[in-house]
Amino acid sequence: ELCYAGVTRGMRSALGLLAVRRACCLSRTTHNSPQTLEYKPIKKVMVANRGEIAIRVFRACTELGIRTVAVYSEQDTGQMHRQKADEAYLIGKGLPPVAAYLDIPDIIKVAKENDVDAIHPGYGFLSERSDFAQACVDAGVRFIGPSPDVVRMMGDKVEARSIAIRAGVPVVPGTDGPITCLSEAQEFSNTYGFPIIFKAAYGGGGRGMRVVKEYEELEENYQRAYSEALAAFGNGALFVEKFIERPRHIEVQILGDKYGNVIHLYERDCSIQRRHQKVVEIAPAVQLDPHLRDRLTADSVNLARQVGYENAGTVEFLVDKHGRHYFIEVNSRLQVEHTVTEQVTDVDLVHAQLRVCEGRSLPELGLKQDKIRINGFAIQCRVTTEDPARGFQPDTGRLEVFRSGEGMGIRLDSASAFQGAVISPHYDSLLVKVIASGKDLPAAAAKMNRALAEFRVRGVKTNIPFLQNVLSNDQFLYGTVDTQFIDENQELFNLKPVQNRAQKLLHYLGHVMVNGPTTPIPVKAKPSSIDPVIPPVPLGEPPVGFRDVLLREGPEGFAKAVRAHKGLLLMDTTFRDAHQSLLATRVRTHDLKQIAPFVAHNFNNLFSVENWGGATFDVAMRFLCECPWKRLQELRALLPNVPFQMLLRGANAVGYTNYPDNAVFKFCEVAKENGMDIFRVFDSLNYLPNLMLGMEAAGTAGGVVEASISYTGDGGSEPNPLMWFISTTYMFYLYCAIYTFFLLDMAGLLKPESSRMLIGALRDRFPDMPIHVHTHDTAGAGVAAMLACAEAGADIVDVAVDSMAGMTSQPSMGAIVACTKGTNLSTGISLENVYDYSEYWEVARGLYAPFDCTATMKSGNADVYENEIPGGQYTNLHFQAHSMGLGHKFKEVKKSYTEANKLLGDLIKVTPSSKIVGDLAQFMVQNSLTRAEVEERADELSFPLSVVEFLQGHIGIPHGGFPEPFRSKVLKNMPRVEGRPGASLPAMDFQALEKQLRETHGNDITPEDVMSAAMYPKVFQEFKEFTHQFGPVDCLNTRLFLDGPKIAEEFEVELERGKTLHIKALALGDLNKAGQREVFFELNGALRSVLVKDTVAMKEMHFHPKALKDVRGQVGAPMPGKVVEVKVKQGQAVEKGQPLCVLSAMKMETVVNSPLSGTVVKIYVNADSSLEGDDLILEITE
Repeated sequence: ELCYAGVTRGMRSALGLLAVRRACCLSRTTHNSPQTLEYKPIKKVMVANRGEIAIRVFRACTELGIRTVAVYSEQDTGQMHRQKADEAYLIGKGLPPVAAYLDIPDIIKVAKENDVDAIHPGYGFLSERSDFAQACVDAGVRFIGPSPDVVRMMGDKVEARSIAIRAGVPVVPGTDGPITCLSEAQEFSNTYGFPIIFKAAYGGGGRGMRVVKEYEELEENYQRAYSEALAAFGNGALFVEKFIERPRHIEVQILGDKYGNVIHLYERDCSIQRRHQKVVEIAPAVQLDPHLRDRLTADSVNLARQVGYENAGTVEFLVDKHGRHYFIEVNSRLQVEHTVTEQVTDVDLVHAQLRVCEGRSLPELGLKQDKIRINGFAIQCRVTTEDPARGFQPDTGRLEVFRSGEGMGIRLDSASAFQGAVISPHYDSLLVKVIASGKDLPAAAAKMNRALAEFRVRGVKTNIPFLQNVLSNDQFLYGTVDTQFIDENQELFNLKPVQNRAQKLLHYLGHVMVNGPTTPIPVKAKPSSIDPVIPPVPLGEPPVGFRDVLLREGPEGFAKAVRAHKGLLLMDTTFRDAHQSLLATRVRTHDLKQIAPFVAHNFNNLFSVENWGGATFDVAMRFLCECPWKRLQELRALLPNVPFQMLLRGANAVGYTNYPDNAVFKFCEVAKENGMDIFRVFDSLNYLPNLMLGMEAAGTAGGVVEASISYTGDGGSEPNPLMWFISTTYMFYLYCAIYTFFLLDMAGLLKPESSRMLIGALRDRFPDMPIHVHTHDTAGAGVAAMLACAEAGADIVDVAVDSMAGMTSQPSMGAIVACTKGTNLSTGISLENVYDYSEYWEVARGLYAPFDCTATMKSGNADVYENEIPGGQYTNLHFQAHSMGLGHKFKEVKKSYTEANKLLGDLIKVTPSSKIVGDLAQFMVQNSLTRAEVEERADELSFPLSVVEFLQGHIGIPHGGFPEPFRSKVLKNMPRVEGRPGASLPAMDFQALEKQLRETHGNDITPEDVMSAAMYPKVFQEFKEFTHQFGPVDCLNTRLFLDGPKIAEEFEVELERGKTLHIKALALGDLNKAGQREVFFELNGALRSVLVKDTVAMKEMHFHPKALKDVRGQVGAPMPGKVVEVKVKQGQAVEKGQPLCVLSAMKMETVVNSPLSGTVVKIYVNADSSLEGDDLILEITE
């Protein structure tokens, strides 16, 4: 190393003297140059390039009064550079995209045919090809750049290295010439050791560049570097250097003329690189020692003079941690990052290039070294269509939206960045260069950050979030960075998700306009066009309510206050069970939020508002496309003074299956943290182990525990229902921390006389415990039954506001308030407030016309005393029947419900047991089966999955045990659960689940998301996929959500407080070849469009075969639905009764079993296939 350094210093000293002499000669030549060389103005310039650099040169030409010519490939017909030029011509017809811009004969031909004076090569492509420069000269067309010889010498990295050594410029140890085989690389590495670096001998830009850190990587990296260089530059020649670790990459901008004048325009720091590709460039370099700057600039000028450099160029160096610099290459062209130099020196480099090519000298242009000054700092960010989260994988597609950042201190050099532009996979992913200037680096970075934040690019991914992280990094702002900066700062990849809310909403609206509602619509009715009027709400905080008591005195004190209260307390179910019972649980948070403040101010003396849990949890995600936890949080903020109550299905939590015990405990904990107060815990089978687990979980979370017993009628499933209720309640009282007893009459079977007997007995036995009663008004006796309960000693009864009451819902709030007014049971609620509340929901209910049970049900029905269908399920069962084509057979479904209930052993029918009975009933109607036929053929039928799992014991043990021999025939050899199902399940690993969710959906996963995924993994996955595609649809009003806008309709959407979108639906385009329609909108005054796949048209083009009933091996869909899973493969042998696939319709899953033993010869479906009844699933041969 000492010898090498000594030789270098000696050579440098000798060559330095020669350089001085040569400079003196050149100086004398310069003085006389204007007289000896002719000035030839340029009238027309062609840019043999594309995109941003072509536009940059065109602009400079226009400023100087020079006419411009563009060339473009067949793939670039829509690119902006073609439109920015005065003339544009196709080149490379029939050639691949890149090869078109490398077609020298065609480019020269176009130039000659169109009287082009000079060709600017831009950067990349042919810019460093000496044969191109020579072809220009030979054709009599000026080449805007160095002479062909200089381009050749500088383009040959080995020769450039030799010239640097002769000029006394330090170089990194490397091969003397291009290597021709792998063995030469091996020999070099044996001499100098690792790491080493391969570099393309005839090009730059990071292509053909590979770092090799150990011998085992040598061969693979050699092959990759060779092939990259060959593809990019037409020559795979490589040379090898010792790799300098952790260097800064500093380059010096030089400018020479035809008279030997060479100046520098100081340096740029290009150390922030990814895979040797520059990402962010800065001028001047931060914290660069002045003496080192002098050495870098002097060496650059000396090297340029050594070869007689003319026009613009860049000399690149590596600077190690000791401040030693090493020459790496000369780029004999304009650099991508020339912009930052222009900003800090106020020198237009392209102007200078053009003038020098015309024959002007640098002094004539006012470009003298002593006049060049640095003013402030400039940063350039290359905004590319690359996804940093996927290793900067290039993204392609259509720019649906493009809005750039602008303002003081910002310069934009763009390519084809405009709305509607198509980003091609054929070329560089650069979208726009953003250049920010400021008095210092932090000031420039602040402007850059602000500008990048203003960008809106939709349709493709960009690296903007990554660039913003770089600009906010303290090391970048206040220290120095080297080429390892990105690799060593992995937090740069913690990318803030781009919201893209407006465009996603347009996609959703377009999807609904083209394809109809995303949620299944059971009846053909349109949402009302009238929006409900929100009654006036006074300013200020709402009055004190029972929740204030709960927060102050805790659950025990709360229960005492309830028991001590004079008069009847009401729980309002309008926010949950009422709309579950009447509107198929489809009411959206949007409409609940609007009325919540009115309830807070005018119904503060309610016992509670039931607004969460039960069916609303999964339906929120499944059909309403909104987060149930967000609903809870938002309603809590709007209704702070009234306790919230939820429905907890014991060990089933809010699901239809069993969960590990820790999942139920965690769910209650998270629900309490999000604002839930009272946990009404029940079990669909009154199975005490499941009930007690749920109560313990709710109590541990700090909630008010309401122990709920399901009422089953005057006779019920128990031999002595009155004694059973009292003994069970006493058990809860002794062994569980319960604060309220809840009588759950889900089917509306409670009659007035039964009410007096049961509640009276409970009150006598438990004088200090609050008693709470819930019923449904299906038979029309609900108000009478609740008044009887109140007279017998009940403290709380459930009601719904009048316009949401009656039939399968709860009794009328107004009726109870009016009937108790002036008595010792007075509710203290104003009837005027009830009227206003009811009026809101009367209009709001019209928005849900497609789901309203009154579409087919015109009154209540006393047949509920026979079929015992729960009110909440009555409506859902009705709509399930319609969606499965059984609407005209609903009377049969109800009769079958009774038969199905008997088949299953006369169950207590509360979710999920009621759903099991309903699934079996619809299965029987769909397949025209009687109870006797089901019992007889139980061993061969493909029963709904819910029925099979019930018989296995998945939700507990029914009172009196399972029905035999029906159970054994259905299950055959299938496994069975003994005892409480959750007790045998392993604990859920929430940390692992959260990690999995973050890997799938990104880092914005919340504890609430984890619980949603724990309860409903598939539903949550689909919900996240939906929101990723369509954004926050919960901010749309209900009519728009369900039906979409009409053409020419104008409306507003509030994304958040202070951010409102003004939207107008303009037009719906025709179907294109890809099966898409373009939907046009006006968004905030700007034209927007989205492409939407027409699923209806696509389905019409597809005809699915039907299963032939007389062909035994053809297996058809037993019901309409979607294929969840195909369990067999073509060619597989199957046994009779073996599961073939799983179908899902609404919430019901059915396993399709093989009707015979044989071999699967053909499968006609795959996962996610949508099927109609009897659609052919697969064929089996015996």
